[in-house]
Amino acid sequence: MSRQAVITPEGLEKLKEEIEHLSTTKRREVAARIKEAREFGDISENAEYDDAKNEQALLEGRIAQLEERLRRALVIDEKALSTDEVGFGSIVHVKDQKTGDSQKFQIVGSTEANPVEHKLSNESPIGKALVGRKRNDVVTVEVPRGPKKKLKITKIEKA
Repeated sequence: MSRQAVITPEGLEKLKEEIEHLSTTKRREVAARIKEAREFGDISENAEYDDAKNEQALLEGRIAQLEERLRRALVIDEKALSTDEVGFGSIVHVKDQKTGDSQKFQIVGSTEANPVEHKLSNESPIGKALVGRKRNDVVTVEVPRGPKKKLKITKIEKA
């Protein structure tokens, strides 16, 4: 049931760094909290101990989730990216045909998507509309609220 998750080399590095941080520093912090809570006495009625054990369970679950994502990761070769057509990893400059506003997005996988950093998932409405299109194409995008957006692709760059 696990499907491959497409990821950029930058996203792969961030994923490895997070796993490393959680597996070392965070694990030690939680272990220290458990040890300290045990010293309070009877663990059957010890809220600090229960809280630390719950944190440990959440931490281990997160590490397992990230390691599974790492196993499924399919890293794109940024050297193979084309500037002729929008694809995974491309940086796309678009201009809203109605407002004249220009924006720049990078098309990434759903695990790396972060609209604040202008990284859009290839599975998002805008990402789906842009993938496979060429410079000067005008795409129409259904948005959750409001009228459809018409975006003109003004430039395609490699990441």
